[in-house]
Amino acid sequence: QVQLVESGGGLVQPGGSLRLSCAASGISFSIYTMGWYRQAPGKQRELVASIARSGSANYADSVKGRFTISRDNAKKTVYLQMNSLKPEDTAMYYCTATFAPAGQPNYWGQGTQVTVSS
Repeated sequence: QVQLVESGGGLVQPGGSLRLSCAASGISFSIYTMGWYRQAPGKQRELVASIARSGSANYADSVKGRFTISRDNAKKTVYLQMNSLKPEDTAMYYCTATFAPAGQPNYWGQGTQVTVSS
């Protein structure tokens, strides 16, 4: 049984930071591309960041220079460090695991809410 369990969301003021974590079980974590998607109310879901098995990372233009994705294969965990948060970063954030390098996610977590507000 595959599980992706996110944690670390919450309420933060603009300019603040949060670190999201996603612990995986039931998959060969090291061979999957791991990613973070987000969806705000009334908006389309978007890919925020992804990190391949090689460690190569990609980011949405809206978060470049502010967010950093990383992975710890020994702990089967992927992280998203979010700095200089803006109100427009408010969304539900989902962890994903993708087997095919250019494919759609095979597995999704349940999501963790991030709210940026003063």
